[in-house]
Amino acid sequence: MLINIILIIIGFIILIKGADVFVDGASSIASHFKVSKMLIGLTIVAFGTSAPEFAVSIKSLLSQKGDIVLGNVIGSNILNILLILGCSSLFHSLTVKNNTVKKELPITLLFTTLFSVLLVDNLFDPAMKNTFTRSDGIVLLLFFTVFIYYLISMMRNKIDDNEEEIKMSLGRAILFTVLGILGIVVGSNTVVDSASNIATILGVSERIIGLTIIALGTSLPELVTSVTATRKGEYDIAIGNVVGSNIFNIGIVIGLPVALLGGITNITFQGIDLIVMLTAAILLFLFSYNDYKITKKEGIAFLLIFVIYYSTIIFH
Repeated sequence: MLINIILIIIGFIILIKGADVFVDGASSIASHFKVSKMLIGLTIVAFGTSAPEFAVSIKSLLSQKGDIVLGNVIGSNILNILLILGCSSLFHSLTVKNNTVKKELPITLLFTTLFSVLLVDNLFDPAMKNTFTRSDGIVLLLFFTVFIYYLISMMRNKIDDNEEEIKMSLGRAILFTVLGILGIVVGSNTVVDSASNIATILGVSERIIGLTIIALGTSLPELVTSVTATRKGEYDIAIGNVVGSNIFNIGIVIGLPVALLGGITNITFQGIDLIVMLTAAILLFLFSYNDYKITKKEGIAFLLIFVIYYSTIIFH
């Protein structure tokens, strides 16, 4: 137990430093290529910080632990909005660009709704048992392909008009980004593995482990990266990280492994899990649409919902 606690502390240190280096590198790459930082947030940052979730999903499906896979994705998507954007907005109101409100956030809401509908089979037929089949995974992958096409179009057309001083050479920026990702992955894996060992010793259920420890642990890269980006004034990277990660979680973290390795049959998630995930996505869109920013008050609202939800599932 003591060794696991020490490893968690070491993992956090590596994670925080990795995120700091990662944000600086990703921001400089955007400046070099004159592409929008939102695009960098949606791609390099989002996919990089979602690597732990993907690794956990593959590992869990191979071990026939479907509840951990679902709990990991649902919990991570809830945490990304409620906890990560909630904490980030406490440091500074997050400005949301017009294009993000009109395109990226509706895409996030679409993916979240589709994922929820595919999970709730008994909504259409009460006699059916909720399952997540290989065909469901393929559907998510098809939608993710459309998202990738959108990113490619954005890459071709979206140029960042804001001239900024380039912070470092391109080679150094790429090196910082790669080293940052490695630090993030190593640090988060250390935290997740150690926390999971402690939970197993204490006899916690797979659903709770997936929704709490695994989800929180694998979302640590997004949390530290977004908070770090906000403190550095890189709001597009902070928001793009969360939006891209949520889409990546649904399309790749669960869609790809299920399409390749087979479906999940023994599902024990509860309705409140999906309701909170959908509510978080809807509130993110509404808050952003209202005044093109996520204020500190709205961030506090996110955090209150987060506390209420996790208090419910832990102490229920």
